[in-house]
Amino acid sequence: MSEPRESPRPSKTEQILDLLLDALLERQAARQAQGRAAPPPAAPLSVAPRASAPPSAARPVAQAQTARTAAPPASGARPAQGPRPGEPGWVPPPPRPSIHLDQALRRLLLILGVLVVLVNVPLNRSGASLARMIPPTASLVIRDGLVLKGSGPEIYVLQDNKLRWITSLDAFQFFGYRWEQVHVVDDSFLAQFEKGRPIHLLLKCESSPHIYALENDRKRWIKDIPTFEAQGYVWSDVKIVGCDYLRSLPDGPPIPEDAGPPPQP
Repeated sequence: MSEPRESPRPSKTEQILDLLLDALLERQAARQAQGRAAPPPAAPLSVAPRASAPPSAARPVAQAQTARTAAPPASGARPAQGPRPGEPGWVPPPPRPSIHLDQALRRLLLILGVLVVLVNVPLNRSGASLARMIPPTASLVIRDGLVLKGSGPEIYVLQDNKLRWITSLDAFQFFGYRWEQVHVVDDSFLAQFEKGRPIHLLLKCESSPHIYALENDRKRWIKDIPTFEAQGYVWSDVKIVGCDYLRSLPDGPPIPEDAGPPPQP
């Protein structure tokens, strides 16, 4: 009979893998014991070298143990936190400073309301408001009949490239002008035009032959018919009013100014 053959000794690679596996298992057990109370870790498994297994058979076992030990350890205990709302010892945080948003909104609405009132409030006795008296000047087309106003109270009509002053609000209304037609412009814009004859409202009462031109709420006596025609007046511009109304108006300088004292109607 032949003598029994001795089993082959494990290779150096297998021995090194076994030592690494044992070290990893011991480190994992130590971390679990420090983190939280848990059942004691199982005894480390020792992989005994097999005589009949080839070196390649030990590699899957070592890789599986290595992957298992590579998993992150269980998290430790939660850090200590203060008491929550409703628990004893809880103190509410200090209040944040207010930005007073409601007051800012009320002030903004108040300012907008004041601006709306100022824009729409009548600026004269005829009820013209700022919103209607300030149309865009960039769209102005210079033409006859353009109604213009500068920084002063005077209102002009452009005729034959000349500015004709409308001498009273009564004349403004009598000749059919509307406040929507008035364009407020710079004085420098008005300065480029020559001044023409003023536009008067002519007044007369039935019981008097005298004719008066109304200017700045004063009546100006027109001396005679040649003067009437020389001023370019026409009979269609004469408005018949009561004699008492004419007498109530203060006298202005006659036309022409050297005509002498004006007679009363």
